[in-house]
Amino acid sequence: MARDNSISIVKAVAIILMVIGHTEYPGLLTSCLYTFHMPVFFITAGYFFGRKDADNPWDFCHRRFRGLYIPMVKWSLVWLLLHNLFHQTGLLNETFGNWTGGVTHPYTLKEAAGRVVQIFTTMSGYDEFMAGAFWFFRGLLVASILFLVFYRLIEGRNRNLEPWHIAGLIALGAVTFTFAHIYFGYRIHPLPGGGWREVWGLFFFALGVIYRRWEPSIGQRWPVALICLALICVAGSLHWSGMNNSGRYQDLWTLPLTGAAGFLMMHWTARVIADRGGWLKRLLVFIGDNTLYILVFHIISFKAVSAVKILWYGLDWRQIGCHMVIHDFRDDWFWVAYSMAGTALPLLGLVAYRRVSAALKSVFEARASQELAEQ
Repeated sequence: MARDNSISIVKAVAIILMVIGHTEYPGLLTSCLYTFHMPVFFITAGYFFGRKDADNPWDFCHRRFRGLYIPMVKWSLVWLLLHNLFHQTGLLNETFGNWTGGVTHPYTLKEAAGRVVQIFTTMSGYDEFMAGAFWFFRGLLVASILFLVFYRLIEGRNRNLEPWHIAGLIALGAVTFTFAHIYFGYRIHPLPGGGWREVWGLFFFALGVIYRRWEPSIGQRWPVALICLALICVAGSLHWSGMNNSGRYQDLWTLPLTGAAGFLMMHWTARVIADRGGWLKRLLVFIGDNTLYILVFHIISFKAVSAVKILWYGLDWRQIGCHMVIHDFRDDWFWVAYSMAGTALPLLGLVAYRRVSAALKSVFEARASQELAEQ
């Protein structure tokens, strides 16, 4: 049976939109994509959840930890080890920081040790400048495990419920908690930000399970995708919120609406691309299967474009330390270069690494075979 590549293509488009969002382009495009691009990742994760996962909880948890916790810890430690070196080279500095004006500083041994503890225990404490998107690892891990726990609890009380019924109850509970989060100020204290993103992640994970059940009925209709696109444009023009760490009552209905609309629009587009095949399909499938490397390396890749922008405009060289991109002349077209570099450079590095590894492996295997033959 041929592989369905549509979800990989959805993930590819979503990660490209994430990179574009981090270029700080001050236009309608950024306002639109922030209303749906991160919910799409959680929906695609929930899309693959089934009874087999609920019946084998330890296997599911093992895969989640191996795919999310381990990469987050590994790459957080890498950026932490390089943090002071980045200061010495100017890639980070105390003059220029993020768009809110904050700056970072070299860590003392005590500060670094504290961050190591946070990385292992709460999946926080990572270098927020080079690993600014790492909240996603924690968000998806927590959302996945919470969904599994609630799923088994509900199913244990009523075995007659279908998976999408249970997912609907979980989604309703997530929205209810979000309302309480806003009204009463409830927080999940062990989680940075009080669990706001994680609970929304739980909602969209459940939405993915529901969509998988009703996908044949929904179908792939271009008028639906067109309506979803129009809705996203309206949402962007009205500056509706995305999955940030603060919220309004309006988000209780607008975020589910834009998240679902964005996914339907992207899935229709992905189906069209998958059916037509060709180089675009192969490229997007490759990107979708390797989103981890773009998530990890896109911010450091921005520095190459920042260097060019500094030379182009004759800016202070210390602006190479801006997070995530240089904030001056934000209405120019450098956001396109940032987007291309943030997507392409991590993948080019991955391809180069794999080819070098394969070449070295061949050399070692050839030497081993020669030595064996000589014996």
